[in-house]
Amino acid sequence: MSAMLTVWWKEVRENLRDKRTVFSALIYGPLIGPVMFVVLMNVIINQQMQKAEGPLKVPVIGAQYAPNLIDALKQQGLVPQPPLANPEKAVRDRDTDVVLRIPADFGKAWSHGQPAQVEVIYDASQQDASTPRNRLEDMLRLYDKQQGALRLLARGLAPSVATPLVVSQRDQSTPQSRAGMLLGILPYFFVLAIYIGGMYLAIDLTAGERERQSLEPLFANPVARWRILSGKLGAIAAFSLASLVLEAVAFSIAGHFLPAEKLGMAFDLGAGFIADAILLELPLIALFAVLETLVAAFAKSYREAQTYLGLLMLLPILPSVLMMVLPVKPAHWMYAVPLLAQQVGISNLLRGEVVRVGDIGLALVSGFVVSALLGVATAWVYRSERLAISA
Repeated sequence: MSAMLTVWWKEVRENLRDKRTVFSALIYGPLIGPVMFVVLMNVIINQQMQKAEGPLKVPVIGAQYAPNLIDALKQQGLVPQPPLANPEKAVRDRDTDVVLRIPADFGKAWSHGQPAQVEVIYDASQQDASTPRNRLEDMLRLYDKQQGALRLLARGLAPSVATPLVVSQRDQSTPQSRAGMLLGILPYFFVLAIYIGGMYLAIDLTAGERERQSLEPLFANPVARWRILSGKLGAIAAFSLASLVLEAVAFSIAGHFLPAEKLGMAFDLGAGFIADAILLELPLIALFAVLETLVAAFAKSYREAQTYLGLLMLLPILPSVLMMVLPVKPAHWMYAVPLLAQQVGISNLLRGEVVRVGDIGLALVSGFVVSALLGVATAWVYRSERLAISA
């Protein structure tokens, strides 16, 4: 035990002096995600809120053919803009989000009590144009409903005759469950913090020392290889854990800078959430420490190990992508799959749902079992004398 602690303290102390390791594990990994998330969300939300609540500026072609319609739309917040010569091109070129075109026969059809057509010109491939388009269509639907009711009253009929079916919507979401949808990418940031937090340390302690030819003197000591490996894995896990804690605390602070009240959401990222999230992520700290060490052991140089582990970084994103592409109902068995268990568990915590003790236990047991199996394979690789020889 003393040998493992000696190796652990040696590696931790030496790598705390390494600016690259400290920057990636304690600054870049845990802080870049929350900062980017808060800035990006605030920019997107403010833009959408401005388009949803501010005056709606829409170029109108043929406004002279439907003055009553234009007056009604103005009362709802429409600000008519001068007509465009080529509205289709203007929409495609993103010179405007949406265009309203009123044909010349609008007044004739209206006076004869026939359906009068208007055109809403937009580009569905432009996501930022969806809010103005929806607002304009809602305004037109409201005017259509009002005028339809007046026509029925003029004919001595109740407006309810035209609405035989009334749909009542009952939204079962809560402010916190809606916040969970917005923070759906958060589990990936946690996993990425763990991975990056230990990556450079794992490279340096294996491929780096091999390249510097310092592994051979270390292996020459009368200490079992598995003890040396355990000390190194403990150092990697310590940096990964520190990165995860900093990431969780950073996101907890970042939640106060998100305009939750504007969105009708509630962010609960307090101490309870941080503790549960860290508990769920503990198996990944061990898993990534072993996996990164194993991959780095096959590299002949620091740069080669960096390439291998950079490609391996795509692995943590798979559960997040699968859950977005194939949204499925969380099941008990998912907690037995490392990475998927963390994605499902933290997503449920974000939605304000209770994660059962049995599910957390299953995630811990399965994750540590997989880590132990990889640890055996890594220990076997560490027994090879070629590991200490630099190419």
